[in-house]
Amino acid sequence: MRTLRGWRALAGGAMIVAAQIALGGRAGAEDRLLAEAVDFTGTLTYLGARVPGFLLAAVRNGEMAFAGFGKISDTSDRTPDADTMFRIGSISKVFCGEVLASMVLDGKVRLADRLQDRLGYGVALPEKEGRPIRLIDLVTHASGLPREVPRPDGPPDDPFGTNTREAQIANLKTNPLLFPPGTAALYSNYGFDLLGAALAHAGGKPYADLLRERVLDPVGMKRTLFNPRPDDESRVMQGHDFDGSAMVRARTPASIECAGGLYSTVDDMARWMKWHLDRLATADRDLRLLDHAAWLYRDGLTAVSGLDDAGTMDAMGLGWVINMPTANRPLILQKTGGLQGTFAYLAIAPTRGVGAFFVMNAFSIGGFSAAVAATNGLIAQLAPR
Repeated sequence: MRTLRGWRALAGGAMIVAAQIALGGRAGAEDRLLAEAVDFTGTLTYLGARVPGFLLAAVRNGEMAFAGFGKISDTSDRTPDADTMFRIGSISKVFCGEVLASMVLDGKVRLADRLQDRLGYGVALPEKEGRPIRLIDLVTHASGLPREVPRPDGPPDDPFGTNTREAQIANLKTNPLLFPPGTAALYSNYGFDLLGAALAHAGGKPYADLLRERVLDPVGMKRTLFNPRPDDESRVMQGHDFDGSAMVRARTPASIECAGGLYSTVDDMARWMKWHLDRLATADRDLRLLDHAAWLYRDGLTAVSGLDDAGTMDAMGLGWVINMPTANRPLILQKTGGLQGTFAYLAIAPTRGVGAFFVMNAFSIGGFSAAVAATNGLIAQLAPR
């Protein structure tokens, strides 16, 4: 077996940082075991994935370690670091789930509210077998809506621009439901598009403002946003398509903000993981309790499609895919993401105080599957049953 030093020499341009995330003033010694585990797992995963750039981060007991490999773009030799900005794709959905949980606690909405009463589109929404679409159906992928809003293709530099309110309304009038809401689960970006619109209508302000006020600012996620600013350009990871070609950094329109499109950094993602893992803290206790609960179980559903890409879905939370404990691995709440040439994955074990996240800047099915397995394995190593 090659030594760790030998593997890292092959990786080229890799770096490792273990750091205390200063949230809540928690003090403690640097977790050297955490740093070693992240470094080793990250090195092997990067070598196997064969992608231009890769980042792996993990949090345990309030401390964070991360490893960055390769380069952030074709025109920069900069190694991904804690300040690198990258797209997290559909991991944005669990942020939207937290906004929903926050609004439920404030009495702005209820999980069982009909979408018809919250959307504000002025159109009669479809039902199937007498079952209306509810907010809880949208956030658990049980709405019956197809995966995407049917619409014309957008231009290469604005591929999501044709996903408009008008396109959504036109399709809703055709009764597109594939099954009675709440009876099956089908991964649906369309459902989260409508959830974001419903939350904005109920909250009386744009969804992006709700997200900032209710989730990002309280945790200190100052570098998590939907569209990079001009001074961010030099540190944004460039995505690559399946053939290795660079992909356009398409803008994120308001219509897809709940479903996907957020950019973030390792530091910000670590802050958010730490907030979730501090489950016994008094502050925000009810919000975490609501957000981490299982709301839809696989057992009893008529079908499940598109939700098993990071392990068999046993239950759904508020955007979270829940994997029950198995073998040496504890209970995991996880979410995958892929958008414009970037794959990402977030997994937390709230009962064990451990979480992990990775991002790679190329579409690679084999690389992604291996990185998911390695990340889940890392959690099992750091929190064995």
